[in-house]
Amino acid sequence: MKRTFVRGLLFMLAMTTPRLAMAQIDPETKVALDTLWVMIAAFLVFFMNAGFALVESGLCRAKNAVNVLAKNFIVFAASSLAFFVLGFALMFGDGNAFTGFSGFALSGLDNSPATGEAYQGIFSALNWTGVPLFAKFFFQLAFAATAATIVSGVVAERIKFSAFIIFSFVLVAVTYAIGGHWAWGGGWLGNMGFVDFAGSTVVHSVGGWAALAGVIFLGPRAGKYLADGSVRPIPAHNMTSATLGGLILWLGWFGFNPGSTMEADPVAISMIALNTNMAAAAGCLAATATAWILLGKPDLSMIINGTLAGLVAITAPCSVVTPTSSIIIGLIAGVLVVYAVLFFDRVKLDDPVGALSVHLVNGVFGTMAVGLFATEGGLFFGGGIGSTVTQFIGVAAFGVMAFTLSSVVWVTLKATIGIRVSPSEELEGLDVGEHGMEAYAGFVQQDVRTEVI
Repeated sequence: MKRTFVRGLLFMLAMTTPRLAMAQIDPETKVALDTLWVMIAAFLVFFMNAGFALVESGLCRAKNAVNVLAKNFIVFAASSLAFFVLGFALMFGDGNAFTGFSGFALSGLDNSPATGEAYQGIFSALNWTGVPLFAKFFFQLAFAATAATIVSGVVAERIKFSAFIIFSFVLVAVTYAIGGHWAWGGGWLGNMGFVDFAGSTVVHSVGGWAALAGVIFLGPRAGKYLADGSVRPIPAHNMTSATLGGLILWLGWFGFNPGSTMEADPVAISMIALNTNMAAAAGCLAATATAWILLGKPDLSMIINGTLAGLVAITAPCSVVTPTSSIIIGLIAGVLVVYAVLFFDRVKLDDPVGALSVHLVNGVFGTMAVGLFATEGGLFFGGGIGSTVTQFIGVAAFGVMAFTLSSVVWVTLKATIGIRVSPSEELEGLDVGEHGMEAYAGFVQQDVRTEVI
C-alpha cells in the first residue's frame, strides 16, 4: 500500500514537474506508467473504428448501411490476424532496409534497455521505448487496422464483402507492413531522415493509395455519372450518424498522435494534443468557408471532412511544429479537401465518403508539411530545402509501392472471385444481397426500384 502511494505521488509530481520528477522515478515504475499511457492511447485509436463506421454508413445510402457497418466491424478482426501472423514482423522485425525477416507471430524477445535489462530481442526498431512487446504490438495494430478501414468507405456500395475482407488482410499483412518498415522499422527512408511521426503517409496515404486503386478497378456506382458527363448527387442517408462519427474520430486522434510518443512524457503529450486539436479546428472552419463560397451552402459533410483533413495533415508533423504552424496546416488542409472532392468527381473517381480527399490528399500534404513547417530543418524556418526533398521522396516511394501492390491484389481478386456485386444486387442494396437483412427493417423507405440510374 505504501509503495503504491509513493508511486502515485511520483506520478502526480511528474505531471507538474515532468523532467525532474520523471528522471527520479525508478525504471520499473516508469515502464508501468509508459505502458498505461500507451494502452489508453491504443484503446482510443481502437474506438476510432466506431467513428469510421458511423461516418461511412451515414454518408452512404440506407440500403447499404449494414454492409458498410459490417466491413468496418470485421476489418479489425482481419487486421488483427494479419498483423499478428505476418505484418508486425515485416514491419518491425530485424531485416534489411526494405523489410523485416524475424519475429513472425511475435516470436522472439524484445527486452528494451529502458527496462534496465540487456537487449536480447529481434525488434531493434522498437527498442527506444521500454513498454512490453505486447503493448507495442497492440498499439501498432490499432494503426494498421486504420489503414484498412480507410479503404472501406471509398469502395462502398458496390464491392463484394468477401473481396474486401481478403484485400484488407493482404493490405495489413504485406503492403502496410513493408511501407511501415521503410519509415518506422529501421528501413531506408527512416535512415535518410524521413519524418512521419504518427502516420500521415504510413497509415493514411497507404490506405488512400490502396483505395484509389480499388476505385479504378471497381468503377463508379451505378448512376453516379450520367451520359452527358454530369455528376448525379447521391445524398447521405444519416447525417446524425456521420456527425457523431466525426466527433468520435476527433476524440480518437488524441490517442493516435499523442500516443505515438509511446511514453508518458507530459510535455510531449500535451504539445502534440494541442497541435492536433488546433489543426482540426482550423480544417473545420476552412472547409466550411470554402464549401460556402464554392457550393453556396456550408455543407455538413464538408465540415466533417474538413476537420478530418486537418487531423490527417497534422499527423506527420504534430511533434515538430508549433501551434501556430498547426493552425496554418489545418487551414490549408480544409481548403484542399473541398477542392479534392470536386476534383475526384470531375475525373469520375467515385468516392462516396470523400476519403480519398481526406486521407490520400491530406496525407501527402501533411507529410510534406514536415519539410516546410518543422521548427528544426523546415524550409520556412531557415532549414533549407533538404528536408522537403526527403519528404517528397518518401511520399513518392510510398505512392508507387502502395498503389502498385494494391493494384496487383485488386486485379487478382477481380480475375478470381470478382470484386463487384451484380447490377441487380447493387440496385436492391448490398444489405439484402450480401447480408440478408436491412438496417432499418420495418421503416418505410424509398423503393429502390424507382431510383433513376
